[in-house]
Amino acid sequence: MKYFKQCLILMSLVLNVKYSTAQNPLIMNQFTADPSARVFNGKVYLYPSHDILATPGHGRVGWFCMQDYHVFSSPNLTDWTDYGVIVSQNKVPWADSTAYSMWAPDCIERAGKYYFYFPAPAKPGGARGFSVGVAIADDPAGPFISQPLPIAGIHGIDPNVQIDKDGQAYIYWAQGNLYGAKLKSNMLELDSEPVKLEGFPDKGLKEGPYLFERKGVYYMTYPHVADKIERLEYAMSDSLLGPFKYAGVLMDESTSGCWTNHQSVIEFKNQWYLFYHNDDLSPNFDKNRSVRADSLFFNEDGTIRKVIPTLRGVGISNATKKLKIDRFSAKSADGIDLAFLDTINKFKGWKTTFNKTGSWIQYNSVLFTKNQIKHVKVNARSATGGILLISTKDASEKTIAKMNIPKGYNWSVVTNDILFMPTGVKNLLVQLKGCGNVEVDWISFE
Repeated sequence: MKYFKQCLILMSLVLNVKYSTAQNPLIMNQFTADPSARVFNGKVYLYPSHDILATPGHGRVGWFCMQDYHVFSSPNLTDWTDYGVIVSQNKVPWADSTAYSMWAPDCIERAGKYYFYFPAPAKPGGARGFSVGVAIADDPAGPFISQPLPIAGIHGIDPNVQIDKDGQAYIYWAQGNLYGAKLKSNMLELDSEPVKLEGFPDKGLKEGPYLFERKGVYYMTYPHVADKIERLEYAMSDSLLGPFKYAGVLMDESTSGCWTNHQSVIEFKNQWYLFYHNDDLSPNFDKNRSVRADSLFFNEDGTIRKVIPTLRGVGISNATKKLKIDRFSAKSADGIDLAFLDTINKFKGWKTTFNKTGSWIQYNSVLFTKNQIKHVKVNARSATGGILLISTKDASEKTIAKMNIPKGYNWSVVTNDILFMPTGVKNLLVQLKGCGNVEVDWISFE
């Protein structure tokens, strides 16, 4: 019976799996926000909230609207698997199924079980405001079973859970300020009275606590409205419940004006990463957000270097995949324009327009496998016709291919033989030679 049940679980996961390859933002098939990233079984699992557009009778129009949670995983921070819905407001016994307020979650493993923590308003007659519930699974991708009641004693949002080296679990949440308490070993009940965490700015909204440990130091990260929109800050302590000492800004306010941000920090394969969100796929409505990731580094004294958001993000792209060069590592000062491929369906991503002689895009960290590559493909269009030069961006800058993009108004895939066979991880340079105007969707090698 146990084996049969495991087979059913595996089948259900396989049937619901969807795959995507992305840079920043990481997920391109839906809106995602408030990312909680975790490393389980050698993979990164991503537990974000799921923004949808509110409509009359389904959430508050013009405001945040979330009715369920998905989980994603990646072995390499480049290729992401979507396992589908793991918790829905309609299947949580105590939650108000009309609230559409399934806000920032978290997940942690203990003794082979995976505990998913999420905030939601209770049904009429229950606790006022937000409560924090728990769903449990035998696998980080689910299926998760919601517990019949929320955690008693917590009233707030954005739960974050950590287990210390001695096995004691702690839970953190926000309610105007940041709070924390011990958890019992069953991970379902408080084992101490909640305490307000000290050492944070007195003024301005604070939410989204996420604590991590490095070399015996506990770092509490959180979004804070120091001016008009949220920036990411952090504080440090030698105790999980503080007091904390304010240490600085982790990431500045979004240049796009996205009002919120929300973060998690993990170490994966000897590198630290910051996960956060922005309004990339919905620049005119910042209640529909998208998850990003960038590398994070420490100074010698243990403080964190400020993370500068990038479009390229993290991970190594396989040369045989479609490389979206609009997620560039660097570009020329002028002659490059970015725009959505389809303004109706922004999930299709962006296009890059080269419109000045010598304009260029640099796209880093592309993996070429020896004796694998023979041709280059470019999905492009050009009202004028034009020539693109694809090279390695290193000391030699060897030309991989010269692509003649024909004159026309329709997108077409142009294929050429390669002139030089790169191997290993290379940075690419794509440059417009001569005059003309060329639009590029993607580049790939085969």
